[in-house]
Amino acid sequence: MANLYIIAGCNGAGKTTASNTILPEILNCMEFVNADNIACGLSPFNPESVAFEAGRIMLGRIRELMAAKIDFGFETTLASRSYVALVKQAKQMDYKISLLYFWLSSPNLTVERVAKRVSNGGHHIPSDVIERRYYRGIYNLYNLYMPVCDEWTIVNNIDLVPEVIAKSDSFGKTIFNRELWNTIIRQQNHGKT
Repeated sequence: MANLYIIAGCNGAGKTTASNTILPEILNCMEFVNADNIACGLSPFNPESVAFEAGRIMLGRIRELMAAKIDFGFETTLASRSYVALVKQAKQMDYKISLLYFWLSSPNLTVERVAKRVSNGGHHIPSDVIERRYYRGIYNLYNLYMPVCDEWTIVNNIDLVPEVIAKSDSFGKTIFNRELWNTIIRQQNHGKT
């Protein structure tokens, strides 16, 4: 059985940083498909201008990896429904779907993290887009992606040492931090619109 790892979370949550260690060193997964990296390769000084093209290339690469039954991971905010059909298709192709969601407590914190990234040479995202993606991503996590994944883990990535909030696997769902779990449930209701 091949593995599909979805590395998810709001902008600035640490998805790429975590992926660079977790995928190759812990999960032995050598294929990581990241639209931001693709965009930087296409246009290093203006990656935002080629975001659509990078997304198209990313989807093409994912289809190639799935056809070859190769383990891979990809990064997403989950702010769109666009990967749900792909995940369902991967399941039909006998992929095990594992989702790792990096949670931050508020859109304000994500704006701060993105501003810090920009000051270090990273790509900019407008504040209104960050807030929209923040709530929409949590809504889609809870309502669209968790139900179709074989296993999922939600990690509080606010502090230096990440904390597992909740997880679900073949043994069932376990909530480790009820207070933060309830916060996430409230936040997902905000993302309906």
